[in-house]
Amino acid sequence: MADIVEVRGLVKRFGELTAVDRVDFTIAEGEMFGLLGPNGAGKTTTISMISCLLEPTEGEITVAGHSIREQQTALKRTLGVVPQEIALYPTLSAAENLAFWGRMYGLSGAKLKSAVEEALELAGLADRSKERVEKYSGGMKRRINIAAGILHKPKVLLMDEPTVGIDPQSRNHILETVKDLNDSGMTVLYTSHYMEEVEYLCDRIAIMDHGRIIAIGTLNELRDVVGGMDVISVSVGEVSEGVLAAVGAINGVKGVNRSEGTMEVLTPGSGSILGKLVATLESEGAHVTSVTVTEPNLESVFLHLTGKSLRD
Repeated sequence: MADIVEVRGLVKRFGELTAVDRVDFTIAEGEMFGLLGPNGAGKTTTISMISCLLEPTEGEITVAGHSIREQQTALKRTLGVVPQEIALYPTLSAAENLAFWGRMYGLSGAKLKSAVEEALELAGLADRSKERVEKYSGGMKRRINIAAGILHKPKVLLMDEPTVGIDPQSRNHILETVKDLNDSGMTVLYTSHYMEEVEYLCDRIAIMDHGRIIAIGTLNELRDVVGGMDVISVSVGEVSEGVLAAVGAINGVKGVNRSEGTMEVLTPGSGSILGKLVATLESEGAHVTSVTVTEPNLESVFLHLTGKSLRD
């Protein structure tokens, strides 16, 4: 497949702050491309430049052959955008919101009516289409937000953290909706700081930190970055900075991360350090309830490359 999105040497500065620093990537037509990184990594700024909301300080962006510098109007027509913030009018119904955005995309008459009906079905909210959006749950608002971005059947859909702050059921609905859109042929650029979503959805992934892309490839290619490494997951409840320091000092430990009652330890040889790890935790007063060894994931890759957690 030919590349439908090309980003070359992209830079965005806000005064002395460089939010995006020499970013390069391409997305093939029909691909699901993930941009993964912690909050503040530069993902939203990158999306905002591709969608023409921000002007690049340096660099070039082309979408479907249209340059952001010379053919911005034509470029915009190829895009659907699902922003991180809800872009809906709360006192209008879902159907009224979608009709408004459809008109903004140039739809009218029977085409607009059909597009609104299809989008409501996709969102799973056809039966509640006449309710005011202000009455909706956070997850329902997110689903209508997505529906508004795909009314005109864009060639490329930009999705910026579309599942932030919603319930598990709505999150699963959104993930399945995104997969269905991609399976239908739509190219998707999906940004998130949730590694599980990116692992589940994306064909290729770029990991971003401090405005730069630090690794890019398929999930297996990125796992190879920490080739030969094991991830030891230890359920330990609360973990102090002192415990983290003690574990990090164990010979053979290459990285330590804690998240929601779990400590993850990156090591080239789990068998050689398991005993020492458990003994160290117990000596530091940490209560160990379970220990498992798994293959590396994107959290492990990020930890290996930066020395910190995606969730830091």
